[in-house]
Amino acid sequence: MTRPYATDEQYERWFMADCCRCGLRRHKAGTWPDGYVCRTCSDRAVRTRGTCPGCGQDRALPGLRPGDGAAICTTCAGFSQTFDCSRCGFEGKLLRGRLCERCTLTDRLTALLDDGTGRVRPALVPLFDLLVTMDKPGSGLAWLDMRRRQLGNASQLLRRLGLGEIPLTHDAFHELQPWRAASHLEELLMACGVLPAVDKHLCSFQRWLPGHLADIAEPEHTKTIRLFATWHVLPGLRACAERSHITPSIRRFASEQIKYATAFLQWLGERNTTLASCGQVDIDAWFAENAEHARTRLRGFLNWAMQGRHCRRSLAIPAMKISCRPALSEDERLAALGSLLTDTEIPMRLRVAGVIVLLYAQPLSRVVRLTLNDVIRDGDAVLLRLGEPPSPVPAPVAALLLEHITNRGNMNTATNPASRWLFPGRRTGQPLGPNHLSALLNKVGIPIAAARGAAIRQQLLELPAPVVADALDYHDKTTSRLRNETCGTWSRYAPGDHARSPAGWVPRGTGDTVQ
Repeated sequence: MTRPYATDEQYERWFMADCCRCGLRRHKAGTWPDGYVCRTCSDRAVRTRGTCPGCGQDRALPGLRPGDGAAICTTCAGFSQTFDCSRCGFEGKLLRGRLCERCTLTDRLTALLDDGTGRVRPALVPLFDLLVTMDKPGSGLAWLDMRRRQLGNASQLLRRLGLGEIPLTHDAFHELQPWRAASHLEELLMACGVLPAVDKHLCSFQRWLPGHLADIAEPEHTKTIRLFATWHVLPGLRACAERSHITPSIRRFASEQIKYATAFLQWLGERNTTLASCGQVDIDAWFAENAEHARTRLRGFLNWAMQGRHCRRSLAIPAMKISCRPALSEDERLAALGSLLTDTEIPMRLRVAGVIVLLYAQPLSRVVRLTLNDVIRDGDAVLLRLGEPPSPVPAPVAALLLEHITNRGNMNTATNPASRWLFPGRRTGQPLGPNHLSALLNKVGIPIAAARGAAIRQQLLELPAPVVADALDYHDKTTSRLRNETCGTWSRYAPGDHARSPAGWVPRGTGDTVQ
């Protein structure tokens, strides 16, 4: 292919210019009434929508009004070009064939999900509808173009789905690589009902396990670990998923149980012994060589092995040590609260999540599972349903919470089109990950474990332990133990006609949930 210019100087003169919007020298994307514009500024301007202050019409506002620089429509700005889609007439960013992003996405998906008859495979129509109706079709096009030169990209997986080369089962997706792309597509299929809903962390574990088993060199060890995973770890995960949901820490604990069990069997092999012949001396030696983290992870495997007679039932497992992390002082807790309430540089979702931890002593695994239904409007009051009764939200925090609900993130793609999560995540139908949220809060100076410890102890200094347990959804034994550690008793509890919550006395009325 010959280039349309002879020298670098000609290329610079013909294709480069100073952008009238950003002032940077970039490739020309067009000539607008106010001058040359680059691609970045052009795309940003064309995607700007609203009511034109000149003509009062609701449309794209790529132009700038002379004088005050207000965004105006192409007609008022005097554009010689239009941005209307040649198919649907939508005004916005145009791609090949002067088609808008949504029409382009529709054509791409129709071709990828074609079953060979010129139409979308019938079983995949719900997936097609979910993708083409996302608020930001540009995100869908970016997803289809991601890793285009690599095997297993999104476009290739969709094409194989359309042709029926990938069975519509969870087991089939667990074998696909790369696993991240396959996992995201699997979650999209669950969101639109093509695949039955399964906890994503259970799917993650089932996808990880075969690879781990394949890496074990000793066949007898592989057999033992497979039995342990099948009859102990997986049933526990499934029971947890049926009861509520699997958190990232539960999923991590399950895989670490498998890893440390494998390491223990390899360690026994190095001592020229096996699990069946393992003695108390071996158990004591391993526990002496390893830290408490490893001991805790191995405990489940040893109990399972003794109960299943894979090793001697007379073995004694050393007791587990419980360590307590220091909590924030009350002054530190109040300073952190003040920072979250006033510092507008901190992202809104971090401010809201941090305040919930500092006020109500909630773990982040529970915070991210809150939904809009858990935020209750009762007249002018705002309540947060953590337990029973719902807890009142102080006025400054209530204003912050309602503002966050109005401007929640991660709502413009096919993953969470109508999410009810208080903190929507990027994964399909899932809230924000607690580990990710914890890391972000630590960066802004909110240590989660220490903050929770300070909050629950302050609540127990002010209120009876049973009331705190009910309102904050803690186990009564936990609040009782913490109460005793702070030199208090349960004697202050006096039941009455009203239930008391950590922020005051409130009736047991329900009020209205936030819509």
